[in-house]
Amino acid sequence: MDWRPKGYELSAKGLVCALCDSTTDEHKILMAAVNGSIELFAKKNAWNAFLWLIMNTLKADGKPVYSPHELGSLKEALPIVWV
Repeated sequence: MDWRPKGYELSAKGLVCALCDSTTDEHKILMAAVNGSIELFAKKNAWNAFLWLIMNTLKADGKPVYSPHELGSLKEALPIVWV
């Protein structure tokens, strides 16, 4: 359909790159989705992989830096269609 923007799919690795490194092509794609220029898709297990990485690597005093509520809010705010 002509009214829909082009769609792209991020892998789990691509999602991590998009969210954690602003110098990557994946981050540029994420920013294009923020602007509405493209539609971005990712599998639900890509989000689960990102969650695992964040919860197990970003810790302060042995506890995760981000709460489940904060991570849920991040997921909802992302311009990604989870499939």
